Amino acid sequence: MNKRRRGSQGERIAVDFLEKKGYRVLQQNYRYERGEIDIIANDGDILVFIEVKTRRTTQFGEPIEAVTESKQKQIRKVADGYLFEHEVEDTKCRFDVVSILLTNGNPEIEHYIDAF
Repeated sequence: MNKRRRGSQGERIAVDFLEKKGYRVLQQNYRYERGEIDIIANDGDILVFIEVKTRRTTQFGEPIEAVTESKQKQIRKVADGYLFEHEVEDTKCRFDVVSILLTNGNPEIEHYIDAF
């Protein structure tokens, strides 16, 4: 499975997971300038920007470890773009990470709320 297909599969798994937890997904793969946010959703009255990281093994570390400081900075910049374009004001926001490990056909999902 190539990286793009694995990422898309991980995002589908994450959307299903989040919706079962009561999140309302507003948008997927939101692009602003050169960046992208995988999922934008509401958790009650909180606007949540969600990065999804999917891996097949932990050989190169846990999926969450791929959300580096520079990646976080890029996500924040794209989130600012979303808030600007959608004229969102006075709304509590946070950044979550959904980490998915695809081993033996069963996804192991970890949800890091307010990850950064």
